[in-house]
Amino acid sequence: MLNLIKITFKIFKSDSNIMYDIKKVIQRSILVKEKIIKSCINDIQLASDTMYESIKNGNKIFWCGNGGSAADAQHMSAELMGGLVSHKRPPIASIALTTDTSFITAWTNDSDYSTIFSRQIEGLGNSGDILIAISTSGNSENVIKASIAAKQKKMFSIILTGSKKSKMIDMGNIQICIPSENTQRIQEAHLLVEHILCERLEQKFLKNN
Repeated sequence: MLNLIKITFKIFKSDSNIMYDIKKVIQRSILVKEKIIKSCINDIQLASDTMYESIKNGNKIFWCGNGGSAADAQHMSAELMGGLVSHKRPPIASIALTTDTSFITAWTNDSDYSTIFSRQIEGLGNSGDILIAISTSGNSENVIKASIAAKQKKMFSIILTGSKKSKMIDMGNIQICIPSENTQRIQEAHLLVEHILCERLEQKFLKNN
């Protein structure tokens, strides 16, 4: 009986430590978002307004990124095409450069991986279009080349990255730099910012159409 009590106490103590760690992670995530309120709101607003002006003028929004950022690109492009709040509104022209597996695998096999996004921009991008380039590290070579290609096509680039000094931190027209160097906290915050960009764009789109 005494041994059972000791085992139960150990399990309870272990569970308490786990709960403390979970709470700490959530608090750190909240802290990053509080920092975003202080440092990123103007850039988020400017980016959303620019996206709306581009769509209003008949242009498109492109998204690119790797890994989790690729998932974000597909997620947000789908939200704009399908609708966040309203599924009855016209679609907002949006393309994720991460979804054409035939092109991506062929081009990577025959050429190289670093130009999978820039090649698509060369073929699909037009002056006045938007590129939203997502890179947690800010050093993703294929995203950097996409931003360069977008500039050459006279597109407007919005960079989403972290606070660490990187190759992308000064690239593009607008930089939304999450005030963190932790990969998970940056990715969580990117999703929040991306949702805000799309929600605000949709609100303006619904109001004026």
